[in-house]
Amino acid sequence: MIIMKVIVAENASELGKQAFKLLAEAVAGGAKTLGLATGSSPVELYQEIVASDLDFTDMTSINLDEYVGLAPDNVQSYHYFMQEHLFKFKPFKASYVPDGLAKDVQAECDRYNQLIKDNPIDLQVLGIGQNGHIAFNEPGTPFDSVTHEVDLTESTIQANSRFFDSIDEVPKSAICMGISNIMTAKEILLIAKGKNKAKAVKDMLEGPITEAVPASVLQKHPHVTVVLDQDAASLLD
Repeated sequence: MIIMKVIVAENASELGKQAFKLLAEAVAGGAKTLGLATGSSPVELYQEIVASDLDFTDMTSINLDEYVGLAPDNVQSYHYFMQEHLFKFKPFKASYVPDGLAKDVQAECDRYNQLIKDNPIDLQVLGIGQNGHIAFNEPGTPFDSVTHEVDLTESTIQANSRFFDSIDEVPKSAICMGISNIMTAKEILLIAKGKNKAKAVKDMLEGPITEAVPASVLQKHPHVTVVLDQDAASLLD
C-alpha cells in the first residue's frame, strides 16, 4: 500500500500556508495545468495565492464540478465562486468549469473528458465531504467513473443549503469529474478542516479502499499530500 503524506497544521490559516507551499513547489517544478476545487476547503489556499506573486498567465486550470441549471453569473455557481476567490485576481491562460446550462449534459461531460485528456492535470486540489465524497462523487460511485452528471444525495444537499436562501434552491444534480479523471492527476493535494471532516479523513487514510468511501481510492495514488487542521486530524491513530 502507498502511504500518503499527511501534514497537520495548527489552524485554518496555517493550513492555507502549508497548502500554498506545496502548490508553489508544483508550479516551480513546471506544472502547467492545475485541477481546482470549490467549497470552504480551499478558501485559505486561494487567499494565499492571491496574496502571492505567483503568475498563472501561462497556465491552465480545470475545475472539478458545477451545478446543473446555474448560470456562470449566478452567485451560487462554481464559476462565480472561482471568479470571486481567484480568477479575477490571478487570471490563467485558460480556465475551464463545466457548463451548468449545457442543453445536452452528456455531450458536456464528453467534452470535459476530452479536455482533461488534452490538458493532463499536474496538481489536483481536492476537498473531502463528510461522507467521504471527492468532488460530487458520492459513496457508491465506481472508481472507474469519468465526468458524469451526479444526483446529489440528501446529505450533500443539506450541507450545501447553507450557501442558499432555502434548501429548495439547492440544485439537485451537478456535472462532476469522475474518480478515474481525478486519479490521472500527477499529484494530488487534499485539504480538510473542521471536526465534521474528522471521520471522513480517518476512513480515507486508515480504512479499507472501498467505493463506500470514495476518497479511500487515494490510497492507491502514488503522490498524494493531505493537509489537515487539528480538528480534521483529531480521530487519526
